[in-house]
Amino acid sequence: MSAIPLNLRGLKCPLPALRVRKALKGAMPGALFVVECTDPMAAIDIPNLMRETGDAIEESRSDGGLLVFHIRKA
Repeated sequence: MSAIPLNLRGLKCPLPALRVRKALKGAMPGALFVVECTDPMAAIDIPNLMRETGDAIEESRSDGGLLVFHIRKA
């Protein structure tokens, strides 16, 4: 299964978390999303969302102003 990219660059809180939630809701279990955000609040909002949904962040990194999350649907 290939990764599903989610380009959320330029979106401000709470839109990145809401878009991730929507994408995960319609995804099959095991789907992998690669989420790219530029909003610094996403570093807080997306991990909190994963605690709510039970999905997993497999990898997260910050590259300059870009936040990248690898999220696996439970």
